Amino acid sequence: MKNFSLVGASGYIAPRHMKAIQDTGNQLVAAFDPNDSVGIIDSFFPEADFFVEFERFDRHIDLLRRRNKAVDYFSICSPNYLHDAHIRHALRNNAHAICEKPIVLTPWNVDALREVEREGDARIYNILQLRLHPAIKALREKVKNSSSDEVFDVDLTYLTSRGHWYSVSWKGDDTKSGGVAANIGVHFFDMLGWVFGRVKKNTVHLHEADVASGYLEYERARVRWFLSINANYLPEQAVSAGKRTFRSIRIGTEELEFSDGFTELHTESYRDVLSGGGFGLDDARPCIETVYDIRHSAKSPLQGDYHPLCRQVEA
Repeated sequence: MKNFSLVGASGYIAPRHMKAIQDTGNQLVAAFDPNDSVGIIDSFFPEADFFVEFERFDRHIDLLRRRNKAVDYFSICSPNYLHDAHIRHALRNNAHAICEKPIVLTPWNVDALREVEREGDARIYNILQLRLHPAIKALREKVKNSSSDEVFDVDLTYLTSRGHWYSVSWKGDDTKSGGVAANIGVHFFDMLGWVFGRVKKNTVHLHEADVASGYLEYERARVRWFLSINANYLPEQAVSAGKRTFRSIRIGTEELEFSDGFTELHTESYRDVLSGGGFGLDDARPCIETVYDIRHSAKSPLQGDYHPLCRQVEA
């Protein structure tokens, strides 16, 4: 049984990490969040110590180490711009870091963390859960086993509606979240690179506070992508069904069915790490490069290949 601490206990994704710690037979001994709305902890680890001040949390982690009850893993679910600092805190305590995506906001932050990691024995892991989804793994095998000169045409569409709170929170601040492409899309860009290879071309058609879209060429794919938190862009079939989320990956004329199994992927990610696998900094860097380039690219006119929903935004 390993000891875990969790940074960012009141966040949306934190319960999946708590469940993953529980499902893998380990224990959460300490948690931190400046927000005290963390009653969800009672559903998993009611005996865990909780702190709203980082200084007291830091002191407690040090005391556990001195009492031979050291934390083995830090689960990091804090706002994106704080991941770097919290990963460093984990490693200074000789603990492995399991961090939500995006692991950091710039490629050179990845390189700096690599230097920190080399100074000790603790590892840094990123949650890149789509790599563990059975449908995505099967797609990767299909691409690997196809003719080496075949290039696939892909349309990626992901809409996850958010209310007015989003723009007020840290997620609405590009300097803290990395923008909509990083905040809701980075795991899709990781998946595309894992399946289709290196990025050869990155064109951005839209990049606003609530929507981003563009065209990516990978070694084995041409991808038109569209991401948004704006419910106005939901397709009619989602609206009719009363859904506020829509995800689609169309490869050629076929729809990739991968809607099931998402809620268990964090547990699978933890199992992978604890069994000696996991995805590290070298795995994470390509998708960080992709979303960084998207964020800093000038917008191109709607010419050539672009996602059809772009016209709906312009209208």
